[in-house]
Amino acid sequence: MATPVTAATARVDWVDTAKGLCIIMVVLLHSTFGVEQAVGREGFMHVVVAFAKPFRMPDFFLISGLFLARVIDRDWRLYADRKVVHFAYFYLLWMTIQLVVKAPVLAAEHGWAGVPGQWALALVEPFGTLWFIYLLPIFFVVTKLARQLRIPPLAVWLVAAALETAPIHTGWTVPDEFAARFVYFYTGFLLAPRVFALAEAAAARPWLAAGGLAVWALVNGTLVFAGLSEWPIVSLALGFAGAGAIIVLATLLVRSRLFDPIRYCGEHSIVVYLAFFLPMAATRIVLLKTGVVASVGLMSLIVTAAGILGALAIWWAVRGTRLDFLFTRPDRAHIAARKAPAGARLQPAE
Repeated sequence: MATPVTAATARVDWVDTAKGLCIIMVVLLHSTFGVEQAVGREGFMHVVVAFAKPFRMPDFFLISGLFLARVIDRDWRLYADRKVVHFAYFYLLWMTIQLVVKAPVLAAEHGWAGVPGQWALALVEPFGTLWFIYLLPIFFVVTKLARQLRIPPLAVWLVAAALETAPIHTGWTVPDEFAARFVYFYTGFLLAPRVFALAEAAAARPWLAAGGLAVWALVNGTLVFAGLSEWPIVSLALGFAGAGAIIVLATLLVRSRLFDPIRYCGEHSIVVYLAFFLPMAATRIVLLKTGVVASVGLMSLIVTAAGILGALAIWWAVRGTRLDFLFTRPDRAHIAARKAPAGARLQPAE
C-alpha cells in the first residue's frame, strides 16, 4: 500500500496523523498536570501521560526533521526565513500573548515592575509551553552548519546520542532540551528514507505491524512503571522505539477515515501548539469552580479536548480577518520572497 497523500495539498497523511498524535499527547500532558496540581491528587490519565513520556517529544522532533533534506541546501537567507524567522515570529508573538494573560500572576510574584523583566527573560529562557518552537530554529541552524562544515553525519549523530545519554541538567531549558532532543531531530533528517520505508512496510503488513505495536507497548509500559525508562541508554532506546511505534500506528490509522480528526490536528499542529493554553486554562478554571466533574481523570480529558478544539476555533474565527497575523506570518515578517501568495495557509512546523 503506497503512502497516502492528500491530492489537494501533497501532504503525507501518516506524517500529519503522527503529528496529530504528538500534539494531542502534548496538550494531554499540560492539561493533566494542570488539573492534578490544582486539585492536589492524581487521576487515571496520569498513567497515560507517564506511559507517553519516553516518546512524546522524541517523535515530534524526529518528524520535524523528516523533510529537512529538501531545503537544507537553500541559501542562508531563504533558509533562515523559512526555518528561523518563521518560528521566531510565532514565538515572540505568542510568548507576549501568554505573558499578557499571565501578567496578574507574574505581578503577584515579581511585582508589576518585574513583568517586563519576565518578557526579557523569555528571550533566553523559553516561556511556558513554547519551548518547542524556540528550540526548532536552533536545530535547523546547527544541522545546516554541520553540513556546510562537512562534519561527518555519523560523528554528529554520535555526539548527539552522547548528549542525550549524559544526561545534562543545567536548569536552563535551551542546553538541557537541546542535549535531550537533538539526536531525534537529526535522526529524522539523516534517516528520512528509512523512516518512510518503515511506514511503507507497516502499511503493507498491517497485522504484523499491529503485533509489533503490542510488543512495544508491553516493553515501554514495563520499563516506565518499573522506574527504568530514564536510565542512560534505556531512555534513548525507548525514545527511538516510541517514535517508530507512533509512525507505525499513524500508518495504520490512516487506513480508516474515522481517524481523520487526528490527521487534521497534525496538519494544523502549530495552531494547536500556539493557542491551546488559553482554552485549556479557561476550561480548567470553570470546571474547578463549578465542581460539575468530580473525576480528576475525566476533568483532564475534558480540558484536553477543550484546549485542542478551542485552539482550532480561535484559528477558524480569525482567518481572513485583521487578526489573521496570529497564525499566518505577514509579509513584513519575511526576510525573503514568499513562495506562496498572500493569504496562503500557515506554513506547517515540519
